[in-house]
Amino acid sequence: MRLLALALLTFPLCAQPQPQLARDIFKQLIEINTTDSTGDNTRAAQAMAERFRAAGYPDADIQLLTPAPRKGNLVVRLHGTGAARPVLFIGHLDVVEARRADWSVDPFVFLEKDGYFYGRGTSDMKGDDATLVAAFVRMKREGFAPARDLILALTSDEEGGQHNGVDWLVKNRRDLIDAEFCVNADGGGGDIKNGRHLYMSMQAAEKVFVSFRLETANPGGHSSLPRKDNAIYQLAAGLTRLAKFEFPVQLFDATRVSFERMAPFYPGQVGDDMKAIAANPEDAAAAARLSEKPQYNAQLRTTCVATVLTGGHAENALPQSASAVVNCRMLPIDNQANVERTLTRVLADPGIKVTVMTPAKPVAYTPLDQRVVRVVTEATNKMWPGLTVVPKMETGATDGLYLRGNGIPTYGVSGIFNDEDDIRAHGRDERILAKSFDEAVDFMYDVVTSLGQAR
Repeated sequence: MRLLALALLTFPLCAQPQPQLARDIFKQLIEINTTDSTGDNTRAAQAMAERFRAAGYPDADIQLLTPAPRKGNLVVRLHGTGAARPVLFIGHLDVVEARRADWSVDPFVFLEKDGYFYGRGTSDMKGDDATLVAAFVRMKREGFAPARDLILALTSDEEGGQHNGVDWLVKNRRDLIDAEFCVNADGGGGDIKNGRHLYMSMQAAEKVFVSFRLETANPGGHSSLPRKDNAIYQLAAGLTRLAKFEFPVQLFDATRVSFERMAPFYPGQVGDDMKAIAANPEDAAAAARLSEKPQYNAQLRTTCVATVLTGGHAENALPQSASAVVNCRMLPIDNQANVERTLTRVLADPGIKVTVMTPAKPVAYTPLDQRVVRVVTEATNKMWPGLTVVPKMETGATDGLYLRGNGIPTYGVSGIFNDEDDIRAHGRDERILAKSFDEAVDFMYDVVTSLGQAR
């Protein structure tokens, strides 16, 4: 710890210009492995804590909390005048697994190449973490005095693991993160297509994660005497029926506005279909064409997909059992009971047992806070004049669900743009545009300071 502090103080932090400070933070985070298997979230949290100390934050406003080894969380507070309740900003420090053999470069070495930054976590989400850390360091250095407290929480195990930091903070140290609302940099961000900035998206809603286990059982027997009622075939037949099934289209205000605002940016049939589905969700032809693209299909409906399949116990024995995991991402206006009933109906076989494996954590949907929309719109137009802000539903899952479920409204905001045809989060050779990162540094500073004014 002492060596780390001395290392950070060997260069003049206060003299570092933007965006070099943010790039240095970004590099430091990428080169600290924070995977669940072998990484150390605590080490990354400690490194950021030292940066905040070097910037002038008192120890009392830097809280390093470690509920389990390697699962540290950092909470930093910039005090305001108290004119309004605090705003919380969150980002997770952990990343998904990355094997060197799968990548063309070392995933834990920060590399700038051909206008991109490479490394595990560049897009999900250490780039956004760096923009937040840089904003909080810059505010302290420049003596920014907000009208309300601004809180930054950098946490563990969003990507998996047993020690989710936001969940732990809500349950054990709510006092440190209690806020009027939260900005989650793990949502939102800009869209690029064919090298052109299309729009800035803002997370307005989030799908709900739930998984089911499907099981079949059979007496089995010798493989030389096949039976008609094979456990693997029985399960496979049900999964084939599920593969052909689509949940009905269900738009609500966030997704309806999203398709409506995206439509002008997509020429031809795609744009026409977006406009048509926003006007009439029962337009079957438009829905069918949009559903051919996974990113639009996921916005239109609840989805369920088989992700794990196991069966049998020996190569010379008939299978006595077979099982599959089906992962569903429910619309926030859907519910677990309805999805389970639908799965049972579609599988159409009482011999396929359906049980809940990972229960849903449903959160009541609430519309966007227009104050936050206004701040994001102003910051967007300052950096990219005339660019439209589009509310979107997050099809994955974020730590926002723990906050929304405990009374802290949460909105996804990021200044980083990604090419919608080259999304590499969780994949090999993850990367983001260097220019986009540099722009996001100033964008996030504008968002944080504007929200700090209690407008």
